[in-house]
Formats: sequence, structure tokens, C-alpha cells
Amino acid sequence: MTSRRDFIKNAALASAGVAVGSNAFSAASYRKILGANDRVRVGIIGFSDRFRSSLAPSFSDHAKELNFEFMGVSDLWNRRRDEAEAFMKGKPYASAEFAKARNNEELLGRKDVDAVIISTADFQHALHCAEAVKSGRDVYVEKPFAETLEDAKIALKAVEASKQIVQVGSQRRSAPNYWAAYEYIKSGKFGDITTVEMTWNVNQPGRWRRKELVSQIRKEDTDWDRFLMNRPKVAWNPRFYLEFRLFYPYSSGIPGQWMAHQIDTVHWFSGLDAPRNVVANGGVYTWKDGRTNVDTFSAAFEYGPFDNKEKGFQVIYSSRFNNEAGGVKEYYYSNGGMINLDTNKITPEGGLKAKDAKGMGMEANLLTEMSLKAGDKIATDANTGGDPMTSLHMRNWMECIRSRKESNAPARVGFNHSVANIMATQALHTGKRVSWDPKKKDIVLS
Repeated sequence: MTSRRDFIKNAALASAGVAVGSNAFSAASYRKILGANDRVRVGIIGFSDRFRSSLAPSFSDHAKELNFEFMGVSDLWNRRRDEAEAFMKGKPYASAEFAKARNNEELLGRKDVDAVIISTADFQHALHCAEAVKSGRDVYVEKPFAETLEDAKIALKAVEASKQIVQVGSQRRSAPNYWAAYEYIKSGKFGDITTVEMTWNVNQPGRWRRKELVSQIRKEDTDWDRFLMNRPKVAWNPRFYLEFRLFYPYSSGIPGQWMAHQIDTVHWFSGLDAPRNVVANGGVYTWKDGRTNVDTFSAAFEYGPFDNKEKGFQVIYSSRFNNEAGGVKEYYYSNGGMINLDTNKITPEGGLKAKDAKGMGMEANLLTEMSLKAGDKIATDANTGGDPMTSLHMRNWMECIRSRKESNAPARVGFNHSVANIMATQALHTGKRVSWDPKKKDIVLS
């Protein structure tokens, strides 16, 4: 059997980083040589708040059992690299020789990286994912998968041309209550979806603000040109760098950050890949701090088969930063009742009652009330310092790296939620109805 030392010696002759060729040794081939029980070494691309608060704790839940460890970090800001090193020091799920890379080329050029977790700025996810899979690494990439259709297509093409395992951070796809809802709808007992109502409301003037850090970061301590990637070259702006979610084209804000989660469940539950069309509205109505992404947003989508316009349903989405009433809600309606993913209950609420059906010569249509019992498992199936759904999602990715089976949220899932997000963002910015052409795989303004 080839030893690790021999492998590294031979691999040194191959190309490295994003330019790894088809004949070069990859992390995937390295894993095959070592065998399924050997340690999987994971690099961190972007030492973000999201990574520290949820991704790292979720990883730690399963690292010992599945034999995974963090081997290093890539971050453009030297402060973040130092923070990552300090954060990982002494952690049982981190290498004692934790490496610090100034950029992804340095990280992906190493031979001791099997997989990466990407939690960089929203607009960077897709191209960072494409770089990683081209170098032969498996990827966990945060949502939104992409903020432009061009980037989404580049990333999906790169993933599909590879043999890498990719998990998009749509963690609802690993949550037992959502699986129970999906299976109930798929069984036919729910009936056709008629409407979906979704909200995501907070009252947080500081949401996505980083005022203290903005005052501390210096251009010379990072790599501004590399940060901008394929976005227009503009003068140094620490708010764009650290508060990117408030500024387009570095993020779409509400659609990419929050709607991405909820619209993905629509695709999953309905089996549809994209909306037929969408209209949207919104503005910066309350928190006038220089942001360009709206603090209040609403969108109405039409979904249905593209080859049968007589069938379909609406998705009504709204979100605001200035009043938290309503919180985060996901309601699925059919003619017989509703699925409430806030309470994890199926009820006949709103269903067709006998007195209303009789006059039309119809029968009543009322769902049997029941609970999505599997929802209770979220708290017991994972012992996480972050959120339990992400822990289950992270575990699924780690298990799929071992088994080489498709993850719960592969790249095409990210591509599809990106299409919906991008359509909604274009509808907001143009004031026009935006449609999807499934044959050309392109967005059309009406």
C-alpha cells in the first residue's frame, strides 16, 4: 500500500491549487489511497461570524466520531487568520499544526486539505466553490449559493464536472420536521399546494452592521482587490468589506440571506426547480444608515409546471427589519388545510367545510389534524453549541464525504434557490415582473 509519505512525495510533482489538472493527485484520490477510516482534513475558507457561532460547533459535534479535523484557514484579513488560530488552539477537532493561508491559492495548494467549508461574503460563495472542487476538494458552502446567474452557472458546471461532494448550507433539508412535511406532501395526503406564506421579521437596527470592526480594519491588512473578485473595481470601503450584506452587488440582502432558506423548501416540497415569475417591492424605510439593500421587502412568486399553466400556486414572502411581529413563519396551504412549520402541526384550518361544499355538489375536504412528531428529534439528535439543524446538516455532509453518496443539499439545490433569489432581486431593482425561461435557463424581464 502507498504510504502517506510516498503519496506526498509523488503529489509534489503535480500541479496545485485551482490549476490542478485531471492527471494530478487530488484530495479525492488521496482519500482513496488512505482508506475510509483515515482522518479527513478540512480547511476553513472565511473565518466568519457564521463559522464561529454555528459551523464550528456543528462540526465539533461529529468530528471525533467521524474522524475529521480542521487543518487550517484561508482569510484575506490578517486579524481573522490570527483569530482563527487562537480559536482553534487546543481544540480536539483541530490540528496542532493549524495552518494560516493568506488566500485560497495558498490553502488549496497544500496537499493536506481534503475538504473545505466556505463562509465568505455572499457574492464570493459560488466562485470559491468552483475553485475548491476544481482542486479536488469536497465542499460545504454557505448560502446563498450565488448572487448572479453567471456565477451560479460557473459553480454548478464546475461541481457537475467533478466527483466532489458539495453541501449547500440549506440546513432545513437535514431537519426531521421538514423531512416529515416533505414526506406528507409527497404521499398525496395534503393535496395540491395552493399557497405558501412566509415571513422573516426582526426589529434590529444593528442587523448586519459591524461598526466597531469597520473603524478598526485597515486596507493594508487585507487584500481589497482579491476581495472584489469579479465585482467592479472600486475604492477601498471597509463597510463593503465587513457589512457586505447591506450593499448590492456584494449581497442581495434579504433575498439571499433569509428568503434563500425558505424558498428552497418550496422547491423541495413541490419538486419544482424555479418560479415561473415574480414581482417584488421594498425600500429602506427605517434604518437610513447609508445601506443600499432594503430593510423591508415583499415578493409574490408564481410556481407551477412550465408545460401546464393551468396548474400552479403562489408564494407570498415578506420580511422587515423594523418590527418583529410575526417572526419567522412558513405556512403551506392546500384546499384541505395547512402545514404550519412553526408549530410543526398539520391542521384542517381553512379547509373546505361541508356547508360550503354542499352548495356546489362537492364533498368536504378537511385534513386530519396531526403533529409532525419528527420535529421533536431536532433537539435530541444533535448536541450543538450552534443551531441543531446546522449540526444535522454538517453531519450529513461529513457522512457523505465518507460514503461518496450525494448530500441532502447538492449544488443544484443551491443553483435553484439562487435563481429565485436573483429573479426577486431583479424584480425589486427594476420594478418589472421577472420570468424564468427553463429552456434557455435564463431570466426574462417582462
